[in-house]
Amino acid sequence: MDDLASSVQLVSYEMQRLLSYFMGNLVRAGRFRGGFSTKLHLLCDSHGHPLHACLSPGQRHEARYLEELLEGCDIQGDERDESIWPVFLAGDKGYRAEWIDEYLLESGMLPVIPSKEDEDRSQRLVDFDKEKYRQRNIVERLIGWLKECRRILTRFEKRAANFLGMVKMAFIERYLRLMC
Repeated sequence: MDDLASSVQLVSYEMQRLLSYFMGNLVRAGRFRGGFSTKLHLLCDSHGHPLHACLSPGQRHEARYLEELLEGCDIQGDERDESIWPVFLAGDKGYRAEWIDEYLLESGMLPVIPSKEDEDRSQRLVDFDKEKYRQRNIVERLIGWLKECRRILTRFEKRAANFLGMVKMAFIERYLRLMC
């Protein structure tokens, strides 16, 4: 069970309101019905340790940022210089697309993403594993922990680079608490 738990990675996104009127390349803010918004995409391991985060405009679909999220995470092994690569990748229905299944299978990962309601489940390349998908609550608990950090919840930073820096500072704080 522990080998399985260490081989699953989880992805999620969380939408935050952006109280900013700045638009540009440094500010990944998107126009939404109620104003400006940003999505925070997270990647964590099966123990809830954050591995990588990236931001996208609120009106963009989250599946477009999966490659950026996976490529930004590089985990090194213990004594060898080889990278550790997950066996499974669990995500919500927002990450469900045919090209994502193909991309993950080419990368050596099995997608654990539920089918959409209007989709023919028999046409999928990989069968959905409900038991592995239940572990996706780990990334939801990570998001809940991030929301306890007041500066991240209320989004004091108007610029995306500053906000992402505060998210990474929260990650560092979490790792320091694990080490001590």
